[in-house]
Amino acid sequence: MSSLSLALRDSNTMLRRNLLHARRYPSLTLNLLLTPVMLLLLFVYIFGDVMSAGIGGGGADRSEYIAYIVPGLLMMTIGSTVIGTAVSVSNDMTEGIIARFRTMAIHRGSLLVGHVLGSVLQSVLSVVLVGAVAVAIGFRSTDATAVEWLAAFGLLVLFAAALTWIAVGMGLISPNAEAASNNALPMILLPLLSSAFIPVETMPGWFRPIAEYQPFTPAIETLRGLLLGSEIGHNGWLAVGWSLGLVVLGYLWSTSKFSQDPR
Repeated sequence: MSSLSLALRDSNTMLRRNLLHARRYPSLTLNLLLTPVMLLLLFVYIFGDVMSAGIGGGGADRSEYIAYIVPGLLMMTIGSTVIGTAVSVSNDMTEGIIARFRTMAIHRGSLLVGHVLGSVLQSVLSVVLVGAVAVAIGFRSTDATAVEWLAAFGLLVLFAAALTWIAVGMGLISPNAEAASNNALPMILLPLLSSAFIPVETMPGWFRPIAEYQPFTPAIETLRGLLLGSEIGHNGWLAVGWSLGLVVLGYLWSTSKFSQDPR
């Protein structure tokens, strides 16, 4: 069997392993998924009228704010989901299963690839569930073309892959599952400090660089433009650039740590 065939076979096996784990122990994914859903309901039904009036400059109409925050919450859903990946990788490292796999005739990188592919699939499913809740409470994207929907889906998958590789690295350096969860906490905090809930131009001047110079804001603005027809500008290139850069960084970091002697 060629090296490529071996890598594909073993990666598929590890993917099925991680999907079985997710199916048997869904509580972690569901708990992380509740965060964006609760924020969606909170901001729409508690703050929606006031925030709509502030953003639109007119009367209170929570439908405007629903449209505004949904793209940000979809990105936040990805950040929440990949925390489970960091915890899962840390568990594999500390429970000795990786040491067992190292003694077997399997492709060394297949374990990480299985985690990444499984996490991306879970992220996409989580985004679909949160999107369904958003549609149920009034979100609509009637002006987006089929090409824009396809581009939006591609951006979500690419961003999920980027955050997943970073989460894998965080799991590899964490001594236990609790530390992995804490190390991956910025995946949830960064969206709160972005343009997910309010426009960047309405923020204090000293705070704007924090919101602007991070991966979530351009990704959110690009997704918002694709789904709602707002101006994307340079955010599209920034979103793709951030995503590709994080994929490369996370891959190099993760493979470097994985190649070291197991704990």
